[in-house]
Amino acid sequence: MTEHGASNTVEHPGHDPARGVAGDPFAAVAHADALVLDAEGYHAAFDRDHAVTAEPMWKLERAQTFYEPDVASWRAMMDGDWAGSLALVAEMAGPLRRYFMSRVPVRRVRVAEFPVTAYLQWEMHVLAVRARAGSPCKVLPAARVAHLDPLPELVVFGPSLMYEVLYDEYGGCRGGRRITDARVVGPCLAAVRALFAAGEDVLAFHEREIAPLPPPAVTDAMRAAVPAYGHRTEEFRV
Repeated sequence: MTEHGASNTVEHPGHDPARGVAGDPFAAVAHADALVLDAEGYHAAFDRDHAVTAEPMWKLERAQTFYEPDVASWRAMMDGDWAGSLALVAEMAGPLRRYFMSRVPVRRVRVAEFPVTAYLQWEMHVLAVRARAGSPCKVLPAARVAHLDPLPELVVFGPSLMYEVLYDEYGGCRGGRRITDARVVGPCLAAVRALFAAGEDVLAFHEREIAPLPPPAVTDAMRAAVPAYGHRTEEFRV
């Protein structure tokens, strides 16, 4: 890593990153040339790009569990305080509305497996609040994207800039790969847009599948698996 959290660009001699697999533009992502960033470098680069982007940003989320120690409502859920967690989610509404008033839209495709994980149950409440605040989300059942698996976790800023977000074994962000090859990014952007168009609005999904659920079961084993559980920054991330 450099002092700014970036490694050298990854090269793949003899491989055409735009080729991928027929009908699956996401297959090219892993082989694309990219600037590899650690978590600090990724967040800094992401924030710079997000601050100046003039196009809608698109997100693709496939994993069913992430590690969110900077979010107070996630910590409350992990501590077994589901009522407190939901109350903290509700408190996000005002700040989110103000945030998205000054930013381009963020459109998200969320893949859901059943039965939903504790994390996904919590996140769907957050995504419903985000949607009402101006950040639309569509939900797709995992069976609809099985032919594309393993899907990368992507943030796409436009036809020539996206990040593949990298996670550790627990679902904690460990950095990202900044990809600027339009031959790779453009088809991925088109595919994410198509998935978004095919998905169900998160508000309808949340009302039908998530709101009626009992509190999620968070076990001691789940808590023990989370590294640095006491970490706090309270930073807002989109």
